[in-house]
Amino acid sequence: MSKVDGSGVDGSGVDGDGVLQAAFEACAQQGWALTPQQQQILREAIAPFLPDDWAVDSRNPLADLTEAQRTAFLAFIAEQSQQNQSWKAQLLNDWLAGRDSGAVQFIRESFGVGWLERIQPIHVAQYQVSDLLKVGDRIEVANDLWEWVQDSDPTAREWIPCTVVQVLAGGGQGDGRSQVACTVRFDTGMEYEIQGVYDWNRYNWRWVGLKT
Repeated sequence: MSKVDGSGVDGSGVDGDGVLQAAFEACAQQGWALTPQQQQILREAIAPFLPDDWAVDSRNPLADLTEAQRTAFLAFIAEQSQQNQSWKAQLLNDWLAGRDSGAVQFIRESFGVGWLERIQPIHVAQYQVSDLLKVGDRIEVANDLWEWVQDSDPTAREWIPCTVVQVLAGGGQGDGRSQVACTVRFDTGMEYEIQGVYDWNRYNWRWVGLKT
């Protein structure tokens, strides 16, 4: 079997997501890059007008993963990006060659190629840190930072808006994101310090407007 290049299982075919992604990239090249929120709004707005075989799935496939699975998956994507390789092509080539994909082997076993092909850059961006936090940024934090929330009851997880008032690096090595803590101030005036804001607590906060 031939290797794939990341554009599809066999390198051919066009769908609604592919057309939209090409449009988003063209906007970026012209200096008018759309934010993930704007891209998602556009997807949802035009979906009803597309032919049936150009369907656009507005739901983020990464929402199907548990937090542990998502962490492993995003780490794999980051690793492939650092090596200037297509993460999707790497996974598909592993599967074609019958190789084990290590920490992300669960994707093949539990989700398959169809699920993988639905993932577009906007889906990944919604779960990644798009920039380092700075004082004045508005974010939302999850209530399971300070209280136990049952995984089996997603409605028990609440998101509370707040403002970043301090960012402190703890001397971590590498990309500057390790061992970072930040203090946030809620609209009530109460403050809370979040340890490991880019590490173990990354999935307990999000940018305002991003629905994970």
